[in-house]
Amino acid sequence: MTAYALAHLRPAAPHPEVFAYIEKIQPTLDPFGGHFLVHGSEAEVREGTWPGSVVVIAFPDLARARDWYDSPAYKEILPLRTRHIDADVVLVPGVPDGYDPAVTAAKLRAAAG
Repeated sequence: MTAYALAHLRPAAPHPEVFAYIEKIQPTLDPFGGHFLVHGSEAEVREGTWPGSVVVIAFPDLARARDWYDSPAYKEILPLRTRHIDADVVLVPGVPDGYDPAVTAAKLRAAAG
């Protein structure tokens, strides 16, 4: 099942190390089947607040997303970003093909009593 790495990046001044991080990230993703779905896009906020930009990277499954984030290649370039940009980063599994939210609602309703 597809999994995603999601990042909420807070605004920061441009820095040469951030440019280097962006230039070097794709080769760290390739061995794990990772590819960008969203990269640095400004969010159109409809509820709440969201200062900054969004990154979404898709992986074939959660194990490969974890393996990428923990890989020596990614760990080597990660400080190029973290020294200059505050972020929240999460790994989340997607839903299976044919997912029906009504089934989830029924399970939640039954569990709630």
